[in-house]
Amino acid sequence: MKRILSLYGNAFGGLSKEAWLLAAVMFINRSGAMVVPFLSVYLTEALGFSLQQVGVLLSLFGAGSMCGTFLGGWLTDKIGHFKVQFFSLVLGGSWFFVMLLLERFALFAGGIFLLSLLTECLRPANASSVSSYARPENVTRAFSLNRMAINLGFSIGPALGGVLATVSYQFLFMADGVTCLTAGALFFFYFRHKQGHAPAVPAAAEKTTVPTRSPYQDWLFVGFAVLCCFYAVAFFQFFSTMPLYYRQVYRLSELQIGGLLAFNGFLVFLLEMIIVYLIGDKHALWKMIVAGLLLLALAFVIINLAQGFWVLAVSVLLMSLSEMLAMPFMSTLTVQRSGTHNRGSYMALYSLSYSAAHIIGPYVGTTTIAHLGFDTLWWGASVLCLVAALGFYVVVKRLSAA
Repeated sequence: MKRILSLYGNAFGGLSKEAWLLAAVMFINRSGAMVVPFLSVYLTEALGFSLQQVGVLLSLFGAGSMCGTFLGGWLTDKIGHFKVQFFSLVLGGSWFFVMLLLERFALFAGGIFLLSLLTECLRPANASSVSSYARPENVTRAFSLNRMAINLGFSIGPALGGVLATVSYQFLFMADGVTCLTAGALFFFYFRHKQGHAPAVPAAAEKTTVPTRSPYQDWLFVGFAVLCCFYAVAFFQFFSTMPLYYRQVYRLSELQIGGLLAFNGFLVFLLEMIIVYLIGDKHALWKMIVAGLLLLALAFVIINLAQGFWVLAVSVLLMSLSEMLAMPFMSTLTVQRSGTHNRGSYMALYSLSYSAAHIIGPYVGTTTIAHLGFDTLWWGASVLCLVAALGFYVVVKRLSAA
């Protein structure tokens, strides 16, 4: 037991106070992440929309996410990550309460687009903050700490959301709004006078070692972002179409669905920092990312090859391991590729890959389910993972060598 506690102490040691406070802000924010996990179920059962309409609405959520990510990255480089994060938390949190009033398809479509735009401005600004407040030697662990906090919050959010949904789905929007506003208040009062750590190299030296290019002209990194999108299209099925699968095929209750979603967040919270600490510096980035893709492919395959609740639990376990191996090192590679002058733009392009997946994934997923069934969707997702794994093997090796 002492050895395990020592291992956790070493994994978390050396991180700055600011990194911990950023993690606390994200924990509070994600503890209210109840709307998105239950959105497909809410739209079909509470509002009575068809699968095709649900696909359109989820894709509009992704479109808002893409616009918000691009806007957030641009604003981060223009006005700084503090202002972008604060206004994203406050305005996004307030808009959740407006969503309670929108029940017609057209109004809900506009509302969900704006909600996603406001909340997703946070992503590139927060990533820029993490890299700014972390000591240069601890960047990967700082990102993992932030993700650990997000996933701890996400392990609480869906579980509590499952309880609230049994009473009223409207409570989900209210809880999400309150936690966003609370996170915004904490962030403002602690970070309003804070400055980040100095870059690892002097600014003058950086100009000679890191090109002042736009990430959109860095074609190798653009290829990396496209592959990240492929990964996210497959991975985000867990949050968009998988709850429908749990409900329609296994007839699980809201509490059971919330429990499975929370299981993912709890596993990442418990294990990611340890995995990054133990093996993060011992293996090349491409090996970690490719391993994550292969595990995700396996998670989809076993759903089609076996049946039972234990299969769903094992699938969530594999998805969680995939997330722990792939995502922290994707963020690290993005930081390494950028400089202090264009980090917001690089983080925005990286985040855009996930936002694009929010558009493509739900629409393709619900359309596939409607016409070909769940089995075809899971086989297709596994093939996509294998294709992306091959692409990452080629592109990440070249990025690391550049």
